Formats: sequence, structure tokens, C-alpha cells
Amino acid sequence: MTTDTVAKLTSRTAELGGRDTSAGEGGSASGKTAGLERNVVTVTGFAKGAGMIEPHMATMLAYVFTDARIERNDLHAALEAAVERSFNAISVDGDTSTNDACVLVATGRGRALSPAEDADWRAFTDALAAVLLDLAQAIVRDAEGATKFVTVRVTGGRGPAECRAVGYSVARSPLVKTAMFASDANVGRLLMAIGKADVVALDPVGVTVSLGGVRAFERGGIAPGYTEERGAAVMAEPEILLEIDLGRGDAALELYTSDLSHGYVSVNADYRS
Repeated sequence: MTTDTVAKLTSRTAELGGRDTSAGEGGSASGKTAGLERNVVTVTGFAKGAGMIEPHMATMLAYVFTDARIERNDLHAALEAAVERSFNAISVDGDTSTNDACVLVATGRGRALSPAEDADWRAFTDALAAVLLDLAQAIVRDAEGATKFVTVRVTGGRGPAECRAVGYSVARSPLVKTAMFASDANVGRLLMAIGKADVVALDPVGVTVSLGGVRAFERGGIAPGYTEERGAAVMAEPEILLEIDLGRGDAALELYTSDLSHGYVSVNADYRS
């Protein structure tokens, strides 16, 4: 487990519509095979990772299994979609490595599924997405030296790319991350990180920033009624929500990061692989 401090394991069950197998095509069924085909599939996964974590699954290993019977191409498409909202939506320190993998295995011992079965396929992909998100968030919660779990929610973008640019500019910023560790409601550091993101012609007058539901910045200045004390109360919590509305479109993105503490420096100053 290298620098992991806890094992990361989770499982979800997807409820499916039952299929009547009492009379199949070209014949009849009898005995134990008659009735409804099993109407659930299970998705179970485990992961390893605590540092060198950045999008593109750096320095983490994840293995996920389902008992469903799914064609390889369909399985791969489902995995790619789920990874984009989970393992490719986390950052601990912005560093990456060649040693990463996310593997999805369908054992084929349960129900056959395909995208053509809208409701059942959606139930499966929802379970898969939940398992991967559980594991991805568990990696951030167990991040090296972390004391805070931070959700960065960016809305109002013209497209996913600029939401991602702003979100990761915040999540990667050492000044933002150390402020999170210190429970410092430093709105200026957040605005710095938003401003240095690669977003063309971003108008600060249209940007709003909230800390855990407390409006801190709007219309180009500090929001009316905001105080450092209200912001610091949010920053002192072990789980922090940063909401950034760019005010220029309908795109949205949510990603997850941690603070940067003395513990992170100690772990990586002392650890040698």
C-alpha cells in the first residue's frame, strides 16, 4: 500500500428488470431454470493511491469487477465515461507517474447487458459510476498528509474545458491548498487561481465565489455581508465546498482535491520508493 493508510474497497448492486424465462424461444423451460432470470448485477472495486495523484489516473491502481455479461467494446465505453467523472476528476499534488491502471472486468456469470437495454444499462452504468467515484474520493480523503477534503464545483462555463481549466487551477494551487490547511478564508488566493486559468476574456464582474454556501465574491468585489469570520468557519471544517460560477454559460464540472499540510512534506521528505 506504500503511503496509503487505509484500504479502499466498495461495492454497489444494480437492480434490473426481471426477464421471464418460463418459455424461451423455440421451446419451453422447466424445473430450476423456469421463472425470472436473476434481476441484479453487482459492481465491486478496490483501489490504491494517496500521492502523485492528478488527472489521467497517475500513480493509482484500481480493479473493478462486475458479474454482468457485457461485450468488450460496451464495457470499455462504460469505463471511459465513469473514469472521466471520477479518477480523472481528482488531484492531490499535481504530480504524475507512469504507474497507473484502471481495469474493469466482466466475469459473465450474471445477466447479459448492452446499451440497447436503456433502463438496465443505465442502472449498471450508475452503479459503475458510483463505485469509481467512491474509490476516487477515497484516494483524496487518504491523500498524503491531508486534513481536508475539498470539492471544487465550477458552473457557468461556456464549455467543460474552461470549467476544467478553472477547477484544476484552484485544485493545483499551493497557495490555495495551504490556505485550506490553515483554515484561512483567503478569497484573494481563490481569485488568483481563477484568474490565471486559461479562460479567454473571463469578466470578473460575472464571477461569483462561495465558500460552503457563504457568498464571498460577486460583481467584481467582496459580497455584501461577507466577513472573514464567516469564511473561516467554513474553512475550519474537514470537508469544504468551493463554488465558482463563471457566469458565462451552462457547462459545469465537479472535482475533488485535498489541502497541503506539513504532513505532506514530511511523508515525501522521508519516503523513498
